[in-house]
Amino acid sequence: MERSMRTGKRGLALAACAVAGSVVLTACGSGGTTAGSGKDSYSVAVLLASSQNGYNQAVAQGVKNAVKSLGADVKVSILDGGFNSDTQLSQLETAGSGTKYDGVIVVPNDGVSLAAGFPLSNNIPVATVLNPVGPNISDMKPQVAGVVSTVAVDPAAAAKKQAEDVVTYCKDIDPCKVTLLVGNLKATLDVTREKAYKSVLGAHSNIKVVASAEGQYDPDTSSKAIANVLQAHPDVNAILSNADQQTKGAQIALEDAGIAPSKVYLTGGGGTTYAVENVRNGTWKADYLNFPVSMGDAAMKQLYAKLTGGKVQEWVDADKVGKAEAYADKKTLTQTPDFKGEWAG
Repeated sequence: MERSMRTGKRGLALAACAVAGSVVLTACGSGGTTAGSGKDSYSVAVLLASSQNGYNQAVAQGVKNAVKSLGADVKVSILDGGFNSDTQLSQLETAGSGTKYDGVIVVPNDGVSLAAGFPLSNNIPVATVLNPVGPNISDMKPQVAGVVSTVAVDPAAAAKKQAEDVVTYCKDIDPCKVTLLVGNLKATLDVTREKAYKSVLGAHSNIKVVASAEGQYDPDTSSKAIANVLQAHPDVNAILSNADQQTKGAQIALEDAGIAPSKVYLTGGGGTTYAVENVRNGTWKADYLNFPVSMGDAAMKQLYAKLTGGKVQEWVDADKVGKAEAYADKKTLTQTPDFKGEWAG
């Protein structure tokens, strides 16, 4: 989930606009094409929120996989946004001018602010992954001229699903003490999630939200935050997190406090390999899976369809592109025994 994709703190992001890799199957053409122009080769810029981040790297791998499976002549250039919204906006505006690129795929650091770059000056098509571009973070249909496809899910709907599972767990517990572990309580995406969590949990009198902590998509930060919570609430029943990295930190804090993680409802988001393993063995109760490789693959295929005059899906439901049920618990994972997750975290 958007910064469920982060593997560490912002300081880990390096070069702000570095070309980190490319895929060229045959000779590459110059950019600036008109969609469906019948060109034989294309150049695509992939704007990652951070090329140092495992989730973003998995999306990029999916883009490259799609190029190979399509048998297409496409050059893929990876640009690093360094988890900086201003940097990514500048990259978008640069990619959208001149004739270097025929299309753009973006993993937005902040889809709301990125909307300021549209329409692009050369009118090339854009596909967005994980988050929409525009003022409404829950609207999956293109909100600005130039975005042709969004591969994502409504974060509010996803958060409500997580919270509803906590309600089921808490059914016979009164009071059921819940801690919310959210990435960044100043970010639009995480504010949306926290609001959705509270709207669901607040409708049940037996559930008491005892704390809202920031995990910053980082295990160490999350471990410290939950350690502080446990000092005041050692009898916490559930920890509801939007990111696997944060749940990993919560697990460490519980173990350090002498509390068996399996005795507390732990859930996360992201679909990392360790999250899938922890849900399978019962240490975590559930995880909202992401499929970043499959999402990158889908975005490239939709963009290529636009470039070649094919049929384009304006919204690709990211919950349906993977090889497992998106909302995973021990029972659902038995239906896909070979699924291990699409990224390491």
